[in-house]
Amino acid sequence: MTLNQLRTFLAVAETGSVRAAAADLVVTQAAVSAALAALQKSLAVALVVPDGRGLRLTAAGQAYARYVRTALGLLEEAVLAARSAADPDRGELRIGAVTTAAEQILPAILGGFRRLYPGTGVRLEAGNRERIHALFDRHQVDLILGGRPEPGWDVTVHAVRRHELVVVAAPELAGQVAAGDPMAWLARQTWLLREPGSGTRASTDALLADLDITPTVLVVGSNGAIREAAKVGLGVTLVSVDGVADELAAGELVALDVPGTPLHRDWYLVAHPGDLIPPAARLVTHAVGTAGFHAPPVPPVPPVPPPTAP
Repeated sequence: MTLNQLRTFLAVAETGSVRAAAADLVVTQAAVSAALAALQKSLAVALVVPDGRGLRLTAAGQAYARYVRTALGLLEEAVLAARSAADPDRGELRIGAVTTAAEQILPAILGGFRRLYPGTGVRLEAGNRERIHALFDRHQVDLILGGRPEPGWDVTVHAVRRHELVVVAAPELAGQVAAGDPMAWLARQTWLLREPGSGTRASTDALLADLDITPTVLVVGSNGAIREAAKVGLGVTLVSVDGVADELAAGELVALDVPGTPLHRDWYLVAHPGDLIPPAARLVTHAVGTAGFHAPPVPPVPPVPPPTAP
């Protein structure tokens, strides 16, 4: 097998057809078909089968794709590490961030970072929590900025920033809360939600369960769209304070007094365990002390028991 065959296989896996894979890779369809056939022959297993006009992964193909994504991510990481070691002033920073952090937190950090290290390239991947975690697990990004790492996730926390979520609404809508039962009012409102897989969506679902209400919901695909929908009175929403700071200051949105809020959900800048390559290490150093980030607390050292008497 070759790297070209592996990259071709992933392109087919992600696009679902030889034609689309060829377009993505800027090669001929015959080249894609030949690489795919050679890879399957070397493995002695079928990775794809026809599916209408396209192709779909077999069970073996699905299993193989997971390993190939990680392997190619590690190889790219190795190349970047070697280049950074040879020329520390250049290299490339690969960072992923959940949507809210990518929109509201990272621009200022990356702006300052680029001024300090103009020779370093930056590749930013933004998306919901599930997508960013998948990129990280495949070693396709070196750092991620998101919510608290799940228990058992093998990561190192390099910086932490305070983060709060509040329920907001347009002033005209918020003015109705005082009349009658606030909880009944909340249950009657339309709640604007992010898509499944979003950390904010998970927090909203948990809050609604804690409040024991099942309101009408409207799924909106981005933080900006949710913010604008709330401003014109389409509903209420749980949102990051960072994402609506200007609107709250201008009076275009109002934070509601909802039991259990504000929710405290710190931002965490994390990486895989081990030494960081120079661009990632420099980003961490730059982030700590700027935009509210600080180094994570040092875990307490357990006391050493006194020696037992012989």
